[in-house]
Amino acid sequence: MKFKKSLTRLILVAALPLTFPAPNALAQSTPTATQQLQLSTFAGATGTFTNLAGGKNLDITAGADITILAFRRFRPAAEIRGSYPIDEGTISSQKNFLLGPKVEYPLGRLHPYANFLIGRGAIDYLRGGYIFGNFRYLNSNTLVLSPGVGLDYNLTHHLAVKVDFQYQHWNTPAVPSGSISPKATTLGAVYIFDFNPHHRHNQ
Repeated sequence: MKFKKSLTRLILVAALPLTFPAPNALAQSTPTATQQLQLSTFAGATGTFTNLAGGKNLDITAGADITILAFRRFRPAAEIRGSYPIDEGTISSQKNFLLGPKVEYPLGRLHPYANFLIGRGAIDYLRGGYIFGNFRYLNSNTLVLSPGVGLDYNLTHHLAVKVDFQYQHWNTPAVPSGSISPKATTLGAVYIFDFNPHHRHNQ
């Protein structure tokens, strides 16, 4: 229940600015040549191939990124995100809560990036459980490793669209190898908070 409540709270917080964008008047920073601090939130739909007996999930994914400074053309950031299935399919339901570093390389409106996220994942095995050997597994929890790449395309100073791919590693006792590699693709929207509304930056 704690896992579900934390993930639900993250999704609501991340999606709120996309529904009710904050006005520029809320940001009163002094004009400068560059914007060192940037906060963005995102939410979207994720299609996940669970890598367990051909199973698929349709998830809601939401998260946030915070960029503290820029290093030449690169922009390092910290990212937090969570995914929760809204269509579990028939094999397994996979949910996760991840965080880690992200590096972006802005090219005008295009913002390609790579990240490496680590966190916890939970698997619920459907249809009465997943049988392997002499055991029936109902659920399991594991460390999740999730390297990924993505692209944000800025529509305005505040709004962007996101395409994101994550290759994940989960441990599970329900398969002979002891691990599975889900693959998750997300299409979503991004809201970018501008802490310096007078500064003109590349979109």
